[in-house]
Amino acid sequence: MGLSNPTIGAETGADIVRRQLTAGRSDRSGMAFRIVLQSALVVTIIVLGVLLIDVVTGGWGTLSTRLGDFLTGTLGSQAETSGLSQAIRGTFYIGVFVLVFAVPIGIGAAIYLEEYAKTGRLSRFIDVNIRNLAGVPSVVYGILGLTIFVKALGGFTGPGANGRTVISAGLTLAILVLPIVIITSAEAIRAVPNGIREAGYGVGATRWEVVRSHVLPYAAPGILTGTVLSVARALGEAAPLILVGATTGFLTSGSSYSPGALQERFTALPTVITTWAGRPGEGYRETTAAAIVILLVLVLVANAGAIFLRNHYEQQR
Repeated sequence: MGLSNPTIGAETGADIVRRQLTAGRSDRSGMAFRIVLQSALVVTIIVLGVLLIDVVTGGWGTLSTRLGDFLTGTLGSQAETSGLSQAIRGTFYIGVFVLVFAVPIGIGAAIYLEEYAKTGRLSRFIDVNIRNLAGVPSVVYGILGLTIFVKALGGFTGPGANGRTVISAGLTLAILVLPIVIITSAEAIRAVPNGIREAGYGVGATRWEVVRSHVLPYAAPGILTGTVLSVARALGEAAPLILVGATTGFLTSGSSYSPGALQERFTALPTVITTWAGRPGEGYRETTAAAIVILLVLVLVANAGAIFLRNHYEQQR
């Protein structure tokens, strides 16, 4: 009679199996570990909440009184009149470079490593080095970008600005996040059940058809999650931008989004935040906090787009 209700039967069966496995003993170590994990989660949420409240309240004066001018204005000598249009333009182009170069190349490399490359010393060597590159400090990538894109390829990236342009910055940050895209995409592809591949091969599909129509749609949520993490890191990096020539003072060029702006001097939100944070005065502290809020909003918008696409693919899956 106790098994007539499916819900009660499932719960009772689980309790019976758990009791048999533990011999009736309470899992005190597991409960303690669970409490530690929950405490860590609570502390993390509290810290993030305090930081967010502090930043929003610190920049509320600027955000509430002159948000429009703050978003459309240019860099100036006074905190009360400075704006972020030039920095937003630079950050936008950097995000585009990451999406155009790092994401397709990273996903393609992950597909090759997981679906086409033979398991051996060479593939293991490549995998280890990719994981090592993901942990290299960002300033090292800044030096790499300075050497290659600014000095060696300055005639291509921006002859009028000696290579210190948004092209150099975008390519540098694309290389910086490329290992992260490869690792997260490879993990998502590796998590696809082999039964899906075998079912595709069983009906006569080629390897590319299986990858395109079955593996990638199933792995898309994980791939998009890695893409969001990569873009978020790229948008928040300041050290590589400073090394490749991001302007830390005044910027004479406007905030045009024309293709010609790619070969001009540039600045970005992380650079502006770093510069303003080092200047004295209550005005710059307020504008720094407001700029941080704007950067967080841009990152959250990118996250929202990726979450929407991830949910779409999950529903299809």
